[in-house]
Amino acid sequence: MDAAVSDAEDSPRESMPPSGLPRHSRRLSDKVLIAFHHACDQGDFEIAEQLLHVVETMLRRRVAGPDPNRRRSLDSLVAAHERLWHLRNRDRTEG
Repeated sequence: MDAAVSDAEDSPRESMPPSGLPRHSRRLSDKVLIAFHHACDQGDFEIAEQLLHVVETMLRRRVAGPDPNRRRSLDSLVAAHERLWHLRNRDRTEG
């Protein structure tokens, strides 16, 4: 077997904490926003809009304690809405 393939297969197991559960470096809402931007890049605005609704649903949930990242999350959501609006309306605004 190729060494690069072997290393790639072994790395996820090596990065797991002792509990056996994988660590996640990004919040789920961040990952959904990444998917949103990918959908925009692909020109799939319908999917992009659905992904924004998912993020909105996640941000509407009540959290047990204070969320120090809430303001940043809301700012990212607003920026995403603005990007989608500009992409959908670029023909009207350029002419």
